[in-house]
Amino acid sequence: MDLVAYLWPLVFPLLGVAIALIHIRVKGHEGAKRLETVLMWQLAIGLGLNMAYSGFGHLVIPDQVAESIGWPPGSPFQREVGMWDVAMGIVGLLCLKFKSEGYWTATIIGTGIFLIGAGLGHVYEMVAGGNFAPNNAGAMMYMDLFYPLVLAGLLIWLHRKREEEAGLLP
Repeated sequence: MDLVAYLWPLVFPLLGVAIALIHIRVKGHEGAKRLETVLMWQLAIGLGLNMAYSGFGHLVIPDQVAESIGWPPGSPFQREVGMWDVAMGIVGLLCLKFKSEGYWTATIIGTGIFLIGAGLGHVYEMVAGGNFAPNNAGAMMYMDLFYPLVLAGLLIWLHRKREEEAGLLP
């Protein structure tokens, strides 16, 4: 088992945490601003850069990516998934510019539907086809299933924290 192949999906979210912690430290953020900073970098790096990188792989080295997922090489699905990943990666990166709760909500919902669906597809392939390839099982499957829920949880927490700080909650 190649440990790097199984764990690479964690690299971008961990990088997002590291950048957020540095940002918070340098800017001296407190309260909701800290949470906003963590979520912003998760959306930009953990989600956006991650999806752009994945899309690049599907488009530039599709046969290698297909093999790592346990799919046959030469499938046209690679272009479609690659373009979606690049598009959603750009949407995630744009969270650095567009910091409204509405934009972030749409980003999380749109990518979340796709990622959770992909995660369920990984589970199906494992159960129905015995596909335990590194990018079908392991961290990739868990990230697809649970990372959108983490992002949604952070967004809800941020929303409530802002309301609390504004005195809108009892």
